[in-house]
Amino acid sequence: MSFSTVSALSPLDGRYAAKLGALRPLMSEQGYMHRRVQVEVAWFIALSDAGFAEFKPLTGGARKYLMGLVSNFSEADALAIKEIEKTTNHDVKAVEYWIKSKFDARPELLAASEFVHFACTSEDINNTSHALQIQSARDKVMLPALDGIIATLREMAGKFAEVPMLARTHGQTASPTTVGKEIANVAVRLAKARATIAAVALLGKMNGAVGNYNAHLAAWPEFDWESFSRKVIETPAPLGLGLTFQPYSIQIEPHDYMAELFDAFARTNTILIDFSRDIWGYVSLGYFKQRLKKGEIGSSTMPHKVNPIDFENAEGNLGLANAVLRHLSEKLPISRWQRDLTDSTVLRNIGVAFGYTALAYASLATGLGKLELNEQALADDLDRSWEVLAEPIQTVMRRFGVQGAYEQLKEVTRGKTVTAEALHGLIRSLEIPEAEKERLLAMTPGSYTGKAAELARRA
Repeated sequence: MSFSTVSALSPLDGRYAAKLGALRPLMSEQGYMHRRVQVEVAWFIALSDAGFAEFKPLTGGARKYLMGLVSNFSEADALAIKEIEKTTNHDVKAVEYWIKSKFDARPELLAASEFVHFACTSEDINNTSHALQIQSARDKVMLPALDGIIATLREMAGKFAEVPMLARTHGQTASPTTVGKEIANVAVRLAKARATIAAVALLGKMNGAVGNYNAHLAAWPEFDWESFSRKVIETPAPLGLGLTFQPYSIQIEPHDYMAELFDAFARTNTILIDFSRDIWGYVSLGYFKQRLKKGEIGSSTMPHKVNPIDFENAEGNLGLANAVLRHLSEKLPISRWQRDLTDSTVLRNIGVAFGYTALAYASLATGLGKLELNEQALADDLDRSWEVLAEPIQTVMRRFGVQGAYEQLKEVTRGKTVTAEALHGLIRSLEIPEAEKERLLAMTPGSYTGKAAELARRA
């Protein structure tokens, strides 16, 4: 069976493949190999500049050639490494051998070939490669997609800041708000969550088989290997890796930062699950309509339907993403003694977690772009809900010492269809200042929104 999108086992590489084109070069196995080559080359060049008599500084031509192996890394190169792995049965060693194979026609590099992967354990290469993959995916794909959603929500918050909307607590009519304020609530939550994602420092270690520079010091006992390692990891690319140095580790970097990052993404996604369900509900109530797209079908049997599928797809994919993200965050910081391999196979699924997350963000962006506010439906709903003014009336009554204010309003409104006329009759009978009566009489469910508009615009 030949591989195609319709024969893919995962929908990320099948049905939704076209939507994840930006993520695939970064988080695929090819992307992983690319970063491994980058780390090996950066380490090799840094060693040549370390001042060792046995490894003189590389010429400009050699450096340019090596950097070209990174910048020009292709699918053919990844497949060549996979071919070597068939013999080595070791993926990192296959990368090392592939790099060395590129030295055959270059005597300067060939003479120094034993310094490729010098004193490194596989995890020195892997942990930094994963960090570089995550860095690229977070900064180039995930955060920009999230920023787009936040920007759209802020725009909607401002646009609909003063459009009144009946709130619902416990599914029942409650004190009115505005559409913009409810959108602003989500925008503010997301902005905070986004800052948490962006603030997670991405760590890397290059300290040998058990984290103690054993092999390094065996070769050059007087050399400051820890400072050297820190420099390679923290120097920005292309001369270094541009990560944060991890000084303490076993054979593997402990992955605590990954857990922190994946938890931050999961919390962000949970906010968006909450939002997706709310918008779904508002569409169901008729508060929002959805723009039609010529040729699209909502139901195979009910021609009238325009389903909120973008928000449903987002909710489903966010749930899948969080299932993987939470397993990653719970599993990865755990390793038996100085090393076991359970993290290795799990780490290969970071792209799956990011893929479902990115897919959900794309669905949300599409869904938000289709929404049209139905102000008439909002107004009609408010006009049927005069009982919500029981709260301000009894609060003003309390201000002026009217006894049993809450109980009086409860008797008039609870479980009853409340009309403006009934409330106005009650207001006129109250022993409160005339100016306050006039203020209450002028109030409508649509005007009783507190600071909602101001809060919406502030967001």
